Amino acid sequence: MTRIKLCGLTRNEDIAAANALRPDYVGFVFAPGSRRRVSFEQAAALKERLDPGIKAVGVFVDAAICEVSALLSRGVIDLAQLHGHEDEAYLAQLRCFTSKPVIRALRVRGAEDLRAAEKSRAELLLFDAGAGSGTAFDWDLLTGVRRPYLLAGGLDPENVADAIRRLRPFGVDVSSGIETGGYKDSEKMAAFVAAVRKEDGSI
Repeated sequence: MTRIKLCGLTRNEDIAAANALRPDYVGFVFAPGSRRRVSFEQAAALKERLDPGIKAVGVFVDAAICEVSALLSRGVIDLAQLHGHEDEAYLAQLRCFTSKPVIRALRVRGAEDLRAAEKSRAELLLFDAGAGSGTAFDWDLLTGVRRPYLLAGGLDPENVADAIRRLRPFGVDVSSGIETGGYKDSEKMAAFVAAVRKEDGSI
């Protein structure tokens, strides 16, 4: 079954919608400059409202290792998603503080990006056109990828089924594709989840 990640949740009503839909993951963005950024305190409050069967992913861009490990150890997030210039040395240092899973997000511009991705020691890869850009890249580049990965970038309720049919990714990640006016739209969230599950044959 295709895993579902609804990213960039910021409000109590976003959590309520997610609890009703039961995706596999939700994402809290801690990246400076993001309009979806939440504080550590906000994330903790949102996590308290989150159904315990849904994993919370913290999205970081070149954050201090102590910040990432603290949120993981306190249970504010269950996984860390790294979107910046974090290298294998960064990951090794993070492993000294936590054994929680790490998602390595990579911008896909060509085949060379994928060759580098295959060498990552992160538990899971995420392929995107850019950090939260909401645009798609050439999906054909992923046809030879052997490792499990999350597909992100430009996904929405209308195109996610096609993406799953073509690539059969481990999971799909959406943010701007389930928004209206810059905020999460519960109807679009429901439509996205329904489209994934219909393609998987679960409904």
